[in-house]
Amino acid sequence: MFLYLLVPISLFVLHRALTLKERGIDYEFSGFAIINALILAKVMLVAEGLGLGARFRSRPLIWPILHKSVAFAVLFIIFHDLEDGLKGMLHGKGFIESIPAMGGGGIVGLLLVGLNLAIALVPFFAFRELSRVMGPGKLQALLFKPREREAEAEPHRGS
Repeated sequence: MFLYLLVPISLFVLHRALTLKERGIDYEFSGFAIINALILAKVMLVAEGLGLGARFRSRPLIWPILHKSVAFAVLFIIFHDLEDGLKGMLHGKGFIESIPAMGGGGIVGLLLVGLNLAIALVPFFAFRELSRVMGPGKLQALLFKPREREAEAEPHRGS
């Protein structure tokens, strides 16, 4: 979970840094992506343990994949806002004033960030759901273990 989350979070932070640089605002690309990935992986483990996303488990696979992707994107946004609000309070600011405007602010920005997060989570949950249905280790074996070369496995057709 941590390694998977590290990639999109790092890309979001890099995108933010590049966007701010275009506007002449210095933004240091720091190790916060690693910390956020660790925290969100822990949040994901706890939420899964509490049954978040298990609602459509018996339906066709597209439904649990999409449901989990959206549910966890919403959870991550809520957790991120709570974290920023609490950090602001520790620094003497108000809770609401400490929550940054996501995606440029407003409902559209928030929806775009949520959509990006949900889309980034689809491959993760697709892999997990396919693995669950296929049985332990089967999907991993198909994807990561060497197979016979197709030319050796099939007789040569042609001349």
